[in-house]
Amino acid sequence: MDRTSLLKTWLPGLALVLLAFVSTPAQARSEPLYFALEVRRDGRLIAQPKLLGEAGRTLRAERRRPGALVPDYRLVLTPRGEGNSFQLELDLSLPEGQGHSQLALLHGQERKFQLGRVPGELEVSLLLMKVDSPEFRALMQLTDEAPGTVQSVSSSM
Repeated sequence: MDRTSLLKTWLPGLALVLLAFVSTPAQARSEPLYFALEVRRDGRLIAQPKLLGEAGRTLRAERRRPGALVPDYRLVLTPRGEGNSFQLELDLSLPEGQGHSQLALLHGQERKFQLGRVPGELEVSLLLMKVDSPEFRALMQLTDEAPGTVQSVSSSM
């Protein structure tokens, strides 16, 4: 088999593989994500998890007091990257009931939504950020500093 026939045989297959890889948006690949949630029942804060996950992978979290048979809450979050946004499925289980929601978020966007039967019964606030972003790094620097601490000051005259 000469070089020309070898190229004719392998080139179309290689082109298809490269095309499939290049045409897949970066957000559809597994991308590290940060989630900050607040869960309120009848206006009272009952959970405030901060989680790291990945687009395309289901994230599960639960809070259980030592010795308790039933968790205070159980959270299942499934993010998928689609173009510039992320499609999320959220399932929340509490001893009193459960809720499900599907929503779309952009990087850095925060949304509030209701899971309860009546407004205000069960409210969730959700912030999503890409981990490898200037906004995420700024958020982490703000929360890591001790109150009243100044890291650097610059001025020009």
